[in-house]
Amino acid sequence: MRLLHTSDWHLGRSFHGVGMLDHQRAFVDQVVAAVERDSVDVVLIAGDVYDRALPGVDVVHLLDDALVRLTAAGAKVVLTSGNHDSAIRLGFASRLLARGGVHLRTRVEDLAHPLLLPLGTDAAGKDAILALYGIPWLEPRLVAEQLGAETASHFEVTRAATGLIREDIARRAASATVHSVVLAHTFASGGISSDSERDLSIGGVGAVPLDLFDGFSYTALGHLHGRQKLSDSVRYSGSPLAYSFSESTHQKGAWLVDIGPEGVTSVEEVLWEAPRPLAVLRGPLEDLLVEPGHAWAETAYCQVTLTDAQRPARAMERLRARFPDTLVLAFDPQGAASAAQASYSSRLAGAPDDLAVCCGFLEHVRGRSADQAEEAALAAALENVRLLEASR
Repeated sequence: MRLLHTSDWHLGRSFHGVGMLDHQRAFVDQVVAAVERDSVDVVLIAGDVYDRALPGVDVVHLLDDALVRLTAAGAKVVLTSGNHDSAIRLGFASRLLARGGVHLRTRVEDLAHPLLLPLGTDAAGKDAILALYGIPWLEPRLVAEQLGAETASHFEVTRAATGLIREDIARRAASATVHSVVLAHTFASGGISSDSERDLSIGGVGAVPLDLFDGFSYTALGHLHGRQKLSDSVRYSGSPLAYSFSESTHQKGAWLVDIGPEGVTSVEEVLWEAPRPLAVLRGPLEDLLVEPGHAWAETAYCQVTLTDAQRPARAMERLRARFPDTLVLAFDPQGAASAAQASYSSRLAGAPDDLAVCCGFLEHVRGRSADQAEEAALAAALENVRLLEASR
């Protein structure tokens, strides 16, 4: 049996104001191609299928199209809800969809109801089965009582959920060799986060210990957007696309898991092609505009931090002349000893006249002193005010 572990599709998400739906369609094309090329039996989606609880019509249509194409390619789909999803809406028609090969696990009541698939006979001559369980994102305050958790914390509700799964595995192990795969949308200890994930710590301690997943053949985690291995059997697939510039160094992909009568035999990476590179640039404006080494960034989404001592005029306009898709612009002036600079109020106190006060304010709010034309305009305005006052 071959499984493709994915998560955090975040369908409908934008990237600093840029719509990503076309890029997400291209990702779906890659998933379908991987299913066909690698003979994938089951596609796992470990939560955050949508980016919001009320996705747009075009976003819902994209997921519908993806599920139809994946099942038509011969794969079953097991899908759980994440903290961005509405578990109730995502889980609609789950029993009906299961008949078509799409298995939704969005309810607490379904924690111990696995999808069972035959794996053949093991070395001892015993029937082996694959049991696929889904743990949706569990909001501690809402599910602690239902799960019988001691406290409303992520640790306690996750421990209760995995406990129910272990009890079900133990019952089935009486008549068959059970190899278990658990999907869970959570923050496991040891995982490396990025800027595009929503904090799960509200309502309790955010991270859950890794040993909660001990004993399962494979744990397919979702929530963190970087693909990473926490142990041989516990991994994050990460998001298929970069959703923040903190992910600019990520190589996006998924995990291809082979499992047979004796258990997991291999876990290999599958890489997704990035639709656009991300560039994180830093330096003085004039250097960035002429540096040959930045030519590759001319077709990238760019985050630029300017280090000029004074904020350059028309900085974004000039940057976009070379880097059209500059989405984020920040300023971090270098070369000025901030500790030696007087405070704004003390500089105002020492201003010789009203013109100096106005020029000082302009410099304070925009990080660049007034040029000759601006100083002349301010001087003329002040003179007009003086003449108006004198005529009264």
